[in-house]
Amino acid sequence: MTTAREDPAASWREHAACLREDPDLFFPIGNGGLTLHQIDEAKAVCGGCPVARQCLDWAVRTGQTEGIWGGTTETERRLGAGAMI
Repeated sequence: MTTAREDPAASWREHAACLREDPDLFFPIGNGGLTLHQIDEAKAVCGGCPVARQCLDWAVRTGQTEGIWGGTTETERRLGAGAMI
């Protein structure tokens, strides 16, 4: 049963590769060194995700300004690089 607060179109999340990963992996802090490594690790998870496109579409549609979504950083989404997935 779906409540009024749930988004039925977001059922893709149940199939996400990140479901069992530490959420902090997808929200790196900073711009260099270990942060770049963390971004690469998060993108690697997204690279094997069967619902990466839906994740990216959701992030763009809802205006997510932080984190890795659908294999893209906030900067990549802002620049439209999400079309690469």
